[in-house]
Order: sequence, then structure tokens, then C-alpha cells
Amino acid sequence: MSDSTQTIRFATFLSPVLYDTYEYIARYVGQQVGCSTSLSVGESFEEFAEEQVEAGFICGLPYVWMANSPSCPIELLAAPVLLGKRYQQRPIYYSDVIVRSDSPYRCFDDLQGCAWAYNERSSQSGYNVVCYGLLERGKSPVYFGKWVKSGSHMRSLAMVLGGEVDATAIDSHLLDVLRTRDETLAARLRVVDVVGPSSIQPVVVSKKVEKEVRRRIQEALITMHYDSRAASMLNEGMIEQFAVVADEDYGDIRRMLAQVEEAGFPFE
Repeated sequence: MSDSTQTIRFATFLSPVLYDTYEYIARYVGQQVGCSTSLSVGESFEEFAEEQVEAGFICGLPYVWMANSPSCPIELLAAPVLLGKRYQQRPIYYSDVIVRSDSPYRCFDDLQGCAWAYNERSSQSGYNVVCYGLLERGKSPVYFGKWVKSGSHMRSLAMVLGGEVDATAIDSHLLDVLRTRDETLAARLRVVDVVGPSSIQPVVVSKKVEKEVRRRIQEALITMHYDSRAASMLNEGMIEQFAVVADEDYGDIRRMLAQVEEAGFPFE
């Protein structure tokens, strides 16, 4: 593509709660690179191979799946460093294990036999790291009495609040943002454990994009926090800045995935 004549098409495969933040980031990148940008909701990761999108916000687990393929159509650009001491100024995040505030469950060891919601198998924060967390704690794949596929973190959260399930694991970045938007949420939920950390969801770019344009997109991302307006918009999404990441930074997810598959997951 030529940056002077074409649009950089971004797609987000992450929670719609942060859509406005991703839209601003895409627009800012376009301004810095000198071309127009668009943001759509990703439908399939095949969109990269089929040249329907040039860049995207994706979960670390699908990134690992694609990167493990010899025909991988994408490469890493950067990943967010989140606001908050728990993130240690590193591109990581956690999965917060939540129950309703009036729930009898007080810790992970109380959850045996519970009804557990997970968003989807392609989620690191909602599924893969949870399975790994079970193994890490010496629990079997059947530790939870019932696995319920919700389809999204927001649906999992609603199912816990509505009493449809007992517990779930929520992306800590998403939960941080939701708490800032709804002051009542903290009183309605209790975090009983934390799983992770995991390498956080990266921004990726198609290998079809010219190398110089890829470099300029990356530069725009990792320097945008120096712009006071951009920094303010990032902070609204609980992001401090972006950092350069490399494939080896996602080795933690690869290791988790290998152990989870060996143990006999998945459930569907």
C-alpha cells in the first residue's frame, strides 16, 4: 500500500467497551503517518490474509496461533502498558476471578463444582490462562462443575451479576475501565483470586504493508503518550503508553497453551 493514497484499515477483535479508545488510536496513527485510517469490528482473523485489514488490536492467544503458522500474515507492532502499580510498567495484564459480592465463595479453593462462565476459547484472559491457572493450582479440567460459554467478557460479567453462573475471569484491563465508568460495580462484585499475568493484547500489522509504513505506525504508537491530548485519551482507556514487543514476549502464552492442550482441555 502507499501511505499517501490509501487508507490503513484497522480492525479490533477486542471488547467493544474500548472501541472509542481504539478508534482514537487508529485516527492518531493516521495523522502521524499522513494517511486516512478506519476502524471496524473484526469478524475473522482471515481478514489479514485476505488483505481486508492492514492493522488490528487482537488477543495474544490468536496472535500465537497465527505466529506459529509458516504462513503467518501479521507481525507485532506494540502493546499497551496499563495504568496502575500492579502492571509494573510492563505490557502485561491479569485475569481477575470474580463472584457476586453476596456470594459464599471467598477464594479459588471454594470454586470446586461451581458454574463457571468463559467468554470463548480464543481468549487468553477468559479461557487459556484460566485453564492454566487450574493446572498451576493442582486442579483437574473438571474442577468446575459446569463450564458455560458466554461469548464475551461483558456477557460473562452479566451472568455473574444476574446469578446465572457463580464465577468468571475478567480481563483486568476491561474491569479497570468498567469500574471507572460505573462506581457501583465494585460494590456488586468481589475479586476472589487473580490469574496471570499474561502478555497483553498487541497491536499487529499485515506483512503486506510496506516496511517503512510499518515502522512509522510503530513509531506513532510508542511516542503518542508524549502528546498531551493523546496521553489524555489513552488514560481514559486506562493505558499509560505503548511499548515495543517482540514474538518472544508471547512465549508465556505459548507455554500455557502447550500445557493446557496436554492436560486435556478444551471444553466447548
